[in-house]
Amino acid sequence: MTLEEIHGQQPLPAGHDWMQGAGTALHELLVSAQRRGCLTAGVYESAKLMNVDPDNVAFCVLAADQEDEGDIALQIHFTLIQAFCCENDIDIVRVNDVAKLAAIVGPSEDSGEPRDLHCILITNPNEEGWKDPALEKLNLFCEERRNVNDWVPTITLPE
Repeated sequence: MTLEEIHGQQPLPAGHDWMQGAGTALHELLVSAQRRGCLTAGVYESAKLMNVDPDNVAFCVLAADQEDEGDIALQIHFTLIQAFCCENDIDIVRVNDVAKLAAIVGPSEDSGEPRDLHCILITNPNEEGWKDPALEKLNLFCEERRNVNDWVPTITLPE
């Protein structure tokens, strides 16, 4: 019996197509989570939420551009967040284009100013039984990547 038969899913697409599908699913999840008020943006805001209510966190996105790779403080935050997510069974992905992420998520609704998008958490909404198909796709993607020892896969967002 295969994993697909156990979960009643279609077999996972191979290679690049599946990576593109994960990018599209992440885009859909971010839009849906923001609409439902289930999106927390910012390294410090995310750390506070994970400290207070880790059971409510469903998914984590870490984002860094090329110039952020040299930011030691940010890399330390990423390492701590990754460790926390692994300890609490929270799926986590990386995105290498903060500008695309900003185009999807947009500015802060409160102040209208750009916000820190280096870490984004998707939380479970208050609605009972809410299942987002994009979140389920990303959870399967992360599980598949972990099977090949890619614990924090990098996703490319669609154009």
